Amino acid sequence: MITRALLLAAGRGSRLAPLTDDRPKCLVPLLGRPLLEYQIAALRHAGVTDIAIVGGYRHERLEPFVDTRFVNPRWDQGNMVVSLACAAEWLAAGDSLVCYTDIVYAAAAIDTLARSRGDIVITYDPHWLDLWSARFAEPLRDAESFAVDATGRLTDIGRKNAALEDIGGQYMGLVKLSRHGWQTVASHLRGLPPDTLDRLDMTALFGRLLGEGVRIDAVAAPWPWAEVDSPDDLALYQSAPRFLGLRQMLQQPVVQP
Repeated sequence: MITRALLLAAGRGSRLAPLTDDRPKCLVPLLGRPLLEYQIAALRHAGVTDIAIVGGYRHERLEPFVDTRFVNPRWDQGNMVVSLACAAEWLAAGDSLVCYTDIVYAAAAIDTLARSRGDIVITYDPHWLDLWSARFAEPLRDAESFAVDATGRLTDIGRKNAALEDIGGQYMGLVKLSRHGWQTVASHLRGLPPDTLDRLDMTALFGRLLGEGVRIDAVAAPWPWAEVDSPDDLALYQSAPRFLGLRQMLQQPVVQP
């Protein structure tokens, strides 16, 4: 069982302005509570006791939520992988979960990931089209390729403009990295020139690792979950009938960090 989690929270979330004019994206409220509170509650409920966070934009606003904080001073110049590298020593100290902070999810998703086997494991949503169809007029324009073989091994991820038959799910932003898994990732990152590292997002990183023959496993996560990128997303989750289950999950008592 993994009891450590690293939250990636450096981004501003410009598409959510003006809600993010004075706070990082993860502190935007959904149903009256910051996104980050729901995530910490899910992690705590799943038995995670050691939570660290990488901040960037308005990182001082994150101080009340967790004791261990890292700062990505180049949050507006690099991608998610740059934030990941800011906590390199922390990740090297033990098996960890890595979590995006613009998503909300059930504790069961964390429990499923923490109990999975493999050095690098990600969660995915096999029913992604339901969520993407609600959020986007043209779901395929935002979705990326995703394929898993019969053993649970990831075989394809991150290609844009993929056909529907090439999309067997969507990556959710939850990752398990064993100590060895992080060593594999860190070794790959050390070999990259700075400009390539700055442009690298997580799915592109996974694609590069697959190209080197690194095994990445994928586990389907239980519903509900949701990603917040825009005011339209917030409006959907707060009122649309199809997201009643999500609202019921979020309105349960929140475990305080």
